Amino acid sequence: MSGTSEGPTAAVDLDGSAVTESDVRTSPGRETPSPGRETPSPGVERLSLDTESLSLAPEPLSLGTATPSSDTEAPSYRSVFTAAPLAMAVVDREGLVVGANDMLVTLLGAGSESLTGRVAADLVDLGSDARTWHAYREVLRGRQAKLRCTRRLKHPDGHSLWVQVTVAPLAGNEPGVLLSVADISARRELQARLRHLQMHDPVTRLPNRTLFFERLSAALEAESYEQSGTGRIGLCYLDLDGFKAVNDTLGHRVGDRLLAAVAERLTRCADEAGNGRATAPLVARLGGDEFALLVEDSTGTEQLADLAEAVLEAVQAPFDLSGQRMSVSASIGVVERQAAGTSATGLMQAADTTLYWAKADGKARWTLFDPERNAHRMTRQALASTLRPAIERGEFVLEYQPLVSMENGRLRGVEALVRWNHPQFGVLTPNRFIGLAEEDGSIVQLGRWVLATACRQARQWQLDHPDEPPIFVSVNVAVRQVWDSDLVADVAEILAETGLEPRLLQLELTESAVMGSAGRPLQALQALSDMGVGIAIDDFGTGYSNLAYLSRLPVSVLKLDGSFVRGFQYEGEGVAPNPADEVVVEAMIQLAHRLGLTVTAECVETSAQASRLRRIGCDTGQGWLYSRPVPPDRISGLLGLVVR
Repeated sequence: MSGTSEGPTAAVDLDGSAVTESDVRTSPGRETPSPGRETPSPGVERLSLDTESLSLAPEPLSLGTATPSSDTEAPSYRSVFTAAPLAMAVVDREGLVVGANDMLVTLLGAGSESLTGRVAADLVDLGSDARTWHAYREVLRGRQAKLRCTRRLKHPDGHSLWVQVTVAPLAGNEPGVLLSVADISARRELQARLRHLQMHDPVTRLPNRTLFFERLSAALEAESYEQSGTGRIGLCYLDLDGFKAVNDTLGHRVGDRLLAAVAERLTRCADEAGNGRATAPLVARLGGDEFALLVEDSTGTEQLADLAEAVLEAVQAPFDLSGQRMSVSASIGVVERQAAGTSATGLMQAADTTLYWAKADGKARWTLFDPERNAHRMTRQALASTLRPAIERGEFVLEYQPLVSMENGRLRGVEALVRWNHPQFGVLTPNRFIGLAEEDGSIVQLGRWVLATACRQARQWQLDHPDEPPIFVSVNVAVRQVWDSDLVADVAEILAETGLEPRLLQLELTESAVMGSAGRPLQALQALSDMGVGIAIDDFGTGYSNLAYLSRLPVSVLKLDGSFVRGFQYEGEGVAPNPADEVVVEAMIQLAHRLGLTVTAECVETSAQASRLRRIGCDTGQGWLYSRPVPPDRISGLLGLVVR
């Protein structure tokens, strides 16, 4: 028998509803206080009354002018009462059965004579809860028009049955009420079956998303964990790696069989994890190839980690599906925390984020939720959502780092470096937001602003210091700027607007971007070079290093990555330098010079590094030895000076 409470009945079918459940035997011997004497049934005082589901009927039930036991009742009424297909009894104002028809006797499995004089509330368990007991007494007193409730009873032969009990007053001034009892066991069983179908996945027979969230929400209610248990909750949220390929190549029928087999293994893992505990983890299929294992009253992250390990091992074992051997893996996000203050939405968001980490970290693994990592992700999302508006609000500024001649220490140019003056997170360097800008395409808008601002500033320095040799400005360009915009047209327009000579503009692209250039990117670089704009490869030596391809690119400058220069910093400090570092750097410099290129060394921090780079022929240096990135006015102070 289902233990599910019956839901509300339609308004046309119900004047008032007091729905409860109980297991009570209908055989004689149970003592219940007489409602007529207003003695509460056991436990009534500690129960509360819900009057919202109880209402008054407009008219009392009419059964004639007398009760069935009356000597003056009409024969037709007695025959109707006796032959009625509905089980009925007449109850006096004291709550005692005055008469009952054969249907009630059959339904309750009692003798007709044994029902007369019995306490009616005992027969159908009306005294087991305060709400129903109170409503029943109100009907007996004539203060309420009708009571309808659902009860689960035990027949003397041992089986249980669900009944709907209705109590209504007799017509006129006749004392007592009519008690009618309808067997709704078949309907309840059908409802239970329909609910099971509604709440379970047809492929795996596991609880579905609806039932899972119902259980999760119930577990997070305060009364669920405050009275007993650990007060903690855990969740393993898993996704099969590459399941789409199974459906695409072998078909959905094989995919469904695989899901069913995975469900069996997950259920076995949950059962083993539940040994010795009050309840086993709930296993549910949330949709597609996503499953969840909910652990109520978890004992900590160690318990969840053990469960996740067991699940990984179980899923990775080969499957034999109708003679077809198949292996899959799973990625699992694990969350474990205090139930207090946790919402179902918050827990699932954390689990979903952690599952994403597990996949990003290489799949076939479980990952535990990390608050710090999540905070970084949330910050990243916050930055991404405000990037475009920040460009329009003018929150970005440029700083400039000097590019110094290794030969004479004179300032030859500057590299423009963008900063974001974020109102919440302060000043952010490019590594915090350039990747985001490239992902969402705002790099095109931001890149054009940087290019225009840098060219305008370079021209201003030239106008402010006409007696000094003009310095060039180097601007970083993302490959997406080449693909998603007309970079050549943008550069030409900006140079014309600012009046800056093309030779005083240098564009930097990373080695990995330039080396793979073909088609439109290569054509754009060639057009820019033909215009007179310098092209530099940034971070040279860390990417593809396709030297043959390098000779065919319109490049004028190589910028050596700082990892090569750092090997020079120990000279003169009591540590012997590594000869290989100098050999490699010297070879790259000689190669660049043979190709007609100049070389800039990044991350020059000590005079020893500068001395060695100068000795092997490096053209330009950039680093903290000369200056950190500074505002434009600081660059004006360096013009004409020797920077060493």
